[in-house]
Amino acid sequence: MIISVSRRTDIPAYYSPWFWNRLRDGYVLVRQPVNERRVSRIVLHPDVVDGFVFWTKNPAPMLPMLGELEAYAYYFQYTLTAYGRDVEPGIPSKRECLIPAFQELSRRIGPERVIWRYDPVFLSSKYTEAYHVRYFAELAAQLAPYTRRCVLSFLDYYPQISRPMAALGLKPFPAAQKRRLACALAAICRAHGLQMETCAEELDLAEYGISHGRCIDKTLFEQLLKQPLLVKRDANQRPACGCAESIDIGAYRTCRGGCRYCYAGGANREVSRIHDPASPLLGGYVRPEDEVYDRHITSCRSPQMVLEF
Repeated sequence: MIISVSRRTDIPAYYSPWFWNRLRDGYVLVRQPVNERRVSRIVLHPDVVDGFVFWTKNPAPMLPMLGELEAYAYYFQYTLTAYGRDVEPGIPSKRECLIPAFQELSRRIGPERVIWRYDPVFLSSKYTEAYHVRYFAELAAQLAPYTRRCVLSFLDYYPQISRPMAALGLKPFPAAQKRRLACALAAICRAHGLQMETCAEELDLAEYGISHGRCIDKTLFEQLLKQPLLVKRDANQRPACGCAESIDIGAYRTCRGGCRYCYAGGANREVSRIHDPASPLLGGYVRPEDEVYDRHITSCRSPQMVLEF
Protein backbone atom coordinates (compact mmCIF):
# COMPACT_ATOMS: atom_id res chain seq x y z
CA MET A 1 0.00 0.00 0.00
CA ILE A 2 1.09 3.58 -0.68
CA ILE A 3 1.07 5.92 2.34
CA SER A 4 0.19 9.60 1.93
CA VAL A 5 2.01 11.93 4.37
CA SER A 6 -0.29 13.90 4.10
CA ARG A 7 -3.05 15.66 2.15
CA ARG A 8 -4.56 16.73 5.48
CA THR A 9 -1.62 18.49 7.10
CA ASP A 10 2.06 19.31 6.59
CA ILE A 11 3.75 16.51 8.52
CA PRO A 12 7.28 17.14 7.13
CA ALA A 13 7.21 20.81 8.21
CA TYR A 14 5.52 20.53 11.62
CA TYR A 15 5.51 16.91 12.79
CA SER A 16 8.74 15.32 11.58
CA PRO A 17 9.80 13.97 15.02
CA TRP A 18 6.41 12.27 15.32
CA PHE A 19 6.76 10.68 11.88
CA TRP A 20 10.26 9.32 12.60
CA ASN A 21 8.98 7.84 15.87
CA ARG A 22 6.13 6.17 14.00
CA LEU A 23 8.55 4.73 11.46
CA ARG A 24 10.80 3.33 14.19
CA ASP A 25 7.86 1.83 16.09
CA GLY A 26 6.52 0.35 12.85
CA TYR A 27 2.93 1.56 13.04
CA VAL A 28 0.69 4.63 13.27
CA LEU A 29 -2.81 5.29 14.63
CA VAL A 30 -5.20 7.42 12.57
CA ARG A 31 -8.62 8.75 13.58
CA GLN A 32 -11.31 8.48 10.96
CA PRO A 33 -12.25 12.01 9.83
CA VAL A 34 -15.99 11.25 9.90
CA ASN A 35 -16.18 9.09 13.04
CA GLU A 36 -13.40 10.18 15.40
CA ARG A 37 -14.01 7.33 17.81
CA ARG A 38 -12.86 4.88 15.16
CA VAL A 39 -9.06 4.65 15.18
CA SER A 40 -7.19 2.53 12.66
CA ARG A 41 -3.82 0.95 13.34
CA ILE A 42 -1.66 0.99 10.20
CA VAL A 43 1.55 -1.00 9.91
CA LEU A 44 4.50 0.89 8.40
CA HIS A 45 6.90 -2.00 7.75
CA PRO A 46 8.79 -1.95 4.42
CA ASP A 47 7.33 -5.32 3.45
CA VAL A 48 3.79 -3.88 3.21
CA VAL A 49 4.45 -0.19 2.49
CA ASP A 50 5.08 0.26 -1.24
CA GLY A 51 6.12 3.86 -0.74
CA PHE A 52 5.50 7.24 0.85
CA VAL A 53 4.30 10.44 -0.79
CA PHE A 54 5.25 13.47 1.31
CA TRP A 55 3.23 16.66 0.81
CA THR A 56 4.89 19.79 2.16
CA LYS A 57 5.71 23.46 1.87
CA ASN A 58 8.89 23.03 3.88
CA PRO A 59 10.86 19.76 4.07
CA ALA A 60 13.81 21.30 5.91
CA PRO A 61 13.02 19.61 9.27
CA MET A 62 13.18 16.21 7.55
CA LEU A 63 16.49 16.65 5.78
CA PRO A 64 18.82 15.49 8.58
CA MET A 65 16.96 12.17 8.92
CA LEU A 66 16.33 11.12 5.31
CA GLY A 67 18.57 8.10 5.83
CA GLU A 68 15.76 6.59 7.93
CA LEU A 69 13.84 6.11 4.65
CA GLU A 70 16.50 4.01 2.95
CA ALA A 71 14.31 0.89 2.96
CA TYR A 72 11.37 2.68 1.29
CA ALA A 73 10.46 4.18 -2.07
CA TYR A 74 9.32 7.78 -1.65
CA TYR A 75 9.06 11.19 -3.23
CA PHE A 76 7.94 14.71 -2.32
CA GLN A 77 5.09 16.87 -3.58
CA TYR A 78 6.58 20.29 -2.75
CA THR A 79 4.27 23.33 -2.91
CA LEU A 80 6.10 26.55 -3.69
CA THR A 81 4.00 29.50 -4.82
CA ALA A 82 4.50 33.20 -5.49
CA TYR A 83 2.12 34.36 -2.74
CA GLY A 84 3.15 36.57 0.14
CA ARG A 85 2.43 36.48 3.87
CA ASP A 86 -1.07 37.89 3.27
CA VAL A 87 -1.95 34.48 1.78
CA GLU A 88 0.57 32.15 3.47
CA PRO A 89 1.22 33.81 6.86
CA GLY A 90 3.02 30.90 8.51
CA ILE A 91 5.33 29.96 5.67
CA PRO A 92 9.06 30.78 6.00
CA SER A 93 10.91 33.01 3.54
CA LYS A 94 10.97 31.48 0.10
CA ARG A 95 14.25 33.12 -0.83
CA GLU A 96 16.08 32.35 2.40
CA CYS A 97 14.56 29.00 3.38
CA LEU A 98 12.20 27.26 0.96
CA ILE A 99 14.05 27.56 -2.34
CA PRO A 100 17.36 26.44 -0.74
CA ALA A 101 15.49 23.56 0.97
CA PHE A 102 14.01 22.50 -2.39
CA GLN A 103 17.46 22.51 -3.95
CA GLU A 104 19.07 20.62 -1.08
CA LEU A 105 16.31 18.00 -1.03
CA SER A 106 16.85 17.44 -4.76
CA ARG A 107 20.60 17.07 -4.27
CA ARG A 108 19.92 14.42 -1.63
CA ILE A 109 17.30 12.29 -3.39
CA GLY A 110 17.33 13.33 -7.06
CA PRO A 111 15.20 15.74 -9.14
CA GLU A 112 12.75 13.07 -10.29
CA ARG A 113 11.64 12.65 -6.66
CA VAL A 114 10.99 16.35 -5.94
CA ILE A 115 7.85 17.52 -7.72
CA TRP A 116 7.14 21.25 -7.75
CA ARG A 117 3.52 22.22 -7.07
CA TYR A 118 2.38 25.69 -8.12
CA ASP A 119 -1.07 25.61 -6.60
CA PRO A 120 -3.68 26.74 -5.98
CA VAL A 121 -3.76 29.57 -8.52
CA PHE A 122 -6.27 32.39 -8.04
CA LEU A 123 -6.57 36.01 -9.18
CA SER A 124 -6.99 39.19 -7.13
CA SER A 125 -6.12 42.85 -7.51
CA LYS A 126 -2.60 42.00 -6.30
CA TYR A 127 -2.16 38.50 -7.73
CA THR A 128 -2.89 39.22 -11.37
CA GLU A 129 -2.08 37.17 -14.46
CA ALA A 130 1.01 39.30 -15.01
CA TYR A 131 2.09 38.75 -11.40
CA HIS A 132 1.82 34.98 -11.72
CA VAL A 133 3.73 34.92 -15.00
CA ARG A 134 6.53 37.08 -13.64
CA TYR A 135 7.10 35.25 -10.38
CA PHE A 136 6.50 31.80 -11.83
CA ALA A 137 9.31 32.53 -14.28
CA GLU A 138 11.60 33.53 -11.41
CA LEU A 139 10.80 30.36 -9.48
CA ALA A 140 11.17 28.16 -12.55
CA ALA A 141 14.64 29.52 -13.24
CA GLN A 142 15.76 28.59 -9.72
CA LEU A 143 13.98 25.25 -9.43
CA ALA A 144 14.31 23.78 -12.94
CA PRO A 145 17.74 22.17 -12.35
CA TYR A 146 16.29 20.43 -9.29
CA THR A 147 13.03 18.94 -10.58
CA ARG A 148 11.52 17.35 -13.67
CA ARG A 149 7.91 18.50 -13.50
CA CYS A 150 5.55 21.15 -12.20
CA VAL A 151 1.97 20.55 -11.06
CA LEU A 152 -0.59 23.29 -11.67
CA SER A 153 -4.07 23.62 -10.21
CA PHE A 154 -6.61 26.39 -9.83
CA LEU A 155 -8.33 27.32 -6.59
CA ASP A 156 -11.33 25.20 -5.60
CA TYR A 157 -13.62 27.46 -3.64
CA TYR A 158 -14.65 25.34 -0.64
CA PRO A 159 -17.14 26.90 1.84
CA GLN A 160 -14.63 26.67 4.69
CA ILE A 161 -12.18 29.02 2.97
CA SER A 162 -14.72 31.78 2.22
CA ARG A 163 -13.96 33.78 5.37
CA PRO A 164 -10.12 33.63 5.28
CA MET A 165 -10.12 34.38 1.53
CA ALA A 166 -12.63 37.25 1.70
CA ALA A 167 -10.06 39.90 2.61
CA LEU A 168 -7.98 39.08 -0.46
CA GLY A 169 -10.56 40.40 -2.91
CA LEU A 170 -10.72 37.46 -5.30
CA LYS A 171 -11.54 38.20 -8.91
CA PRO A 172 -13.51 35.98 -11.29
CA PHE A 173 -11.38 33.42 -13.08
CA PRO A 174 -13.25 32.17 -16.15
CA ALA A 175 -12.05 29.17 -18.14
CA ALA A 176 -10.73 31.30 -21.00
CA GLN A 177 -8.50 33.22 -18.60
CA LYS A 178 -7.30 30.00 -16.97
CA ARG A 179 -6.35 28.72 -20.40
CA ARG A 180 -4.43 31.87 -21.22
CA LEU A 181 -2.48 31.78 -17.97
CA ALA A 182 -1.83 28.04 -18.27
CA CYS A 183 -0.49 28.56 -21.78
CA ALA A 184 1.96 31.21 -20.52
CA LEU A 185 3.15 29.09 -17.59
CA ALA A 186 3.55 26.01 -19.77
CA ALA A 187 5.74 27.99 -22.17
CA ILE A 188 7.99 28.94 -19.26
CA CYS A 189 8.19 25.29 -18.22
CA ARG A 190 9.16 24.21 -21.73
CA ALA A 191 11.88 26.85 -21.84
CA HIS A 192 13.36 25.31 -18.69
CA GLY A 193 12.89 21.68 -19.70
CA LEU A 194 10.03 21.03 -17.26
CA GLN A 195 6.89 18.99 -17.88
CA MET A 196 3.69 20.67 -16.62
CA GLU A 197 0.76 18.65 -15.31
CA THR A 198 -2.54 19.53 -13.67
CA CYS A 199 -3.92 18.24 -10.37
CA ALA A 200 -7.58 17.11 -10.38
CA GLU A 201 -8.51 19.65 -13.08
CA GLU A 202 -11.40 18.90 -15.42
CA LEU A 203 -10.10 21.60 -17.77
CA ASP A 204 -8.32 19.98 -20.72
CA LEU A 205 -5.07 21.84 -21.41
CA ALA A 206 -3.45 19.27 -23.68
CA GLU A 207 -3.14 21.80 -26.51
CA TYR A 208 -0.53 23.61 -24.39
CA GLY A 209 1.39 20.44 -23.64
CA ILE A 210 -0.13 20.11 -20.16
CA SER A 211 -1.25 16.62 -19.18
CA HIS A 212 -3.55 15.43 -16.40
CA GLY A 213 -1.24 14.48 -13.54
CA ARG A 214 -1.34 11.85 -10.81
CA CYS A 215 0.01 13.11 -7.51
CA ILE A 216 -0.02 9.59 -6.05
CA ASP A 217 1.77 8.30 -9.11
CA LYS A 218 1.70 4.56 -9.78
CA THR A 219 4.14 4.90 -12.69
CA LEU A 220 6.72 6.79 -10.67
CA PHE A 221 6.57 4.23 -7.88
CA GLU A 222 7.02 1.42 -10.38
CA GLN A 223 10.15 3.16 -11.64
CA LEU A 224 11.49 3.59 -8.12
CA LEU A 225 10.66 0.04 -7.07
CA LYS A 226 11.57 -1.52 -10.43
CA GLN A 227 8.42 -3.60 -10.04
CA PRO A 228 4.85 -3.30 -11.33
CA LEU A 229 2.19 -2.24 -8.81
CA LEU A 230 -1.23 -3.86 -8.86
CA VAL A 231 -2.99 -0.78 -7.52
CA LYS A 232 -6.28 0.83 -8.55
CA ARG A 233 -7.26 4.46 -8.98
CA ASP A 234 -8.36 6.03 -5.69
CA ALA A 235 -12.17 6.04 -5.85
CA ASN A 236 -12.40 8.31 -2.79
CA GLN A 237 -10.92 11.32 -4.61
CA ARG A 238 -12.63 13.77 -6.97
CA PRO A 239 -13.64 12.45 -10.41
CA ALA A 240 -10.88 14.39 -12.18
CA CYS A 241 -8.20 13.01 -9.83
CA GLY A 242 -6.01 10.28 -11.32
CA CYS A 243 -4.22 9.33 -8.10
CA ALA A 244 -3.56 5.73 -7.17
CA GLU A 245 -5.13 4.31 -4.05
CA SER A 246 -3.37 5.27 -0.83
CA ILE A 247 -3.85 5.59 2.93
CA ASP A 248 -3.45 9.04 4.50
CA ILE A 249 -1.95 9.17 8.00
CA GLY A 250 -2.54 12.87 8.67
CA ALA A 251 -5.29 14.70 10.56
CA TYR A 252 -7.38 17.71 9.63
CA ARG A 253 -7.14 20.94 11.65
CA THR A 254 -3.49 20.33 12.59
CA CYS A 255 -1.50 22.34 10.00
CA ARG A 256 0.21 25.41 11.45
CA GLY A 257 0.90 27.16 8.14
CA GLY A 258 -2.30 29.20 8.22
CA CYS A 259 -2.65 29.39 4.42
CA ARG A 260 -5.85 31.25 3.54
CA TYR A 261 -6.77 28.84 0.75
CA CYS A 262 -6.40 25.62 2.75
CA TYR A 263 -9.38 23.25 2.58
CA ALA A 264 -8.08 21.18 5.51
CA GLY A 265 -8.71 23.88 8.11
CA GLY A 266 -6.29 25.84 10.24
CA ALA A 267 -4.56 24.41 13.27
CA ASN A 268 -6.82 23.69 16.22
CA ARG A 269 -5.03 25.10 19.27
CA GLU A 270 -6.19 22.23 21.45
CA VAL A 271 -4.86 19.63 19.00
CA SER A 272 -1.53 21.47 18.78
CA ARG A 273 -1.35 21.71 22.56
CA ILE A 274 -1.88 18.01 23.13
CA HIS A 275 0.39 16.84 20.32
CA ASP A 276 3.01 14.43 21.65
CA PRO A 277 5.76 13.23 19.27
CA ALA A 278 5.82 9.94 21.16
CA SER A 279 2.09 9.25 20.75
CA PRO A 280 0.92 6.87 18.00
CA LEU A 281 -1.76 9.49 17.16
CA LEU A 282 -0.86 12.80 15.55
CA GLY A 283 -3.23 14.63 17.89
CA GLY A 284 -3.39 13.48 21.49
CA TYR A 285 -3.86 9.93 22.74
CA VAL A 286 -6.25 7.01 22.51
CA ARG A 287 -9.32 7.63 24.70
CA PRO A 288 -11.30 5.02 26.68
CA GLU A 289 -14.27 5.38 24.32
CA ASP A 290 -12.16 4.87 21.16
CA GLU A 291 -12.43 1.73 19.07
CA VAL A 292 -8.99 0.77 17.78
CA TYR A 293 -8.87 -1.74 14.94
CA ASP A 294 -6.13 -3.13 12.71
CA ARG A 295 -6.42 -1.94 9.13
CA HIS A 296 -5.43 -4.82 6.90
CA ILE A 297 -2.93 -3.68 4.31
CA THR A 298 -0.70 -5.62 1.96
CA SER A 299 1.93 -4.75 -0.60
CA CYS A 300 0.66 -4.15 -4.14
CA ARG A 301 4.02 -5.11 -5.66
CA SER A 302 4.00 -7.73 -8.41
CA PRO A 303 6.88 -10.24 -8.37
CA GLN A 304 7.55 -9.37 -12.01
CA MET A 305 10.50 -7.04 -12.51
CA VAL A 306 10.31 -3.89 -14.62
CA LEU A 307 12.66 -4.08 -17.61
CA GLU A 308 14.96 -1.10 -18.08
CA PHE A 309 15.72 -0.01 -21.62
